Amino acid sequence: MPKSKSAAPPAAKKSKKTAAYQPTNEEIALRAYHIYLERGSAPGDPMQDWLQAERELKELPKKPRRKSKVVSIAA
Repeated sequence: MPKSKSAAPPAAKKSKKTAAYQPTNEEIALRAYHIYLERGSAPGDPMQDWLQAERELKELPKKPRRKSKVVSIAA
């Protein structure tokens, strides 16, 4: 007697999105510190600062950051 074949579940469609940028802990910590400074160094919730920093960094454009050139002006 042949074995009955069960229908395989449909394959999940792969998203065309590329992997989201994952900032490093150092980048998040630095941005969270800047959020604290922007608040005037007033007390706040460090966890909320961290989460806001993480969210902001993940939303940055995917283009690589270019270093700005230092231009000196001779007087």
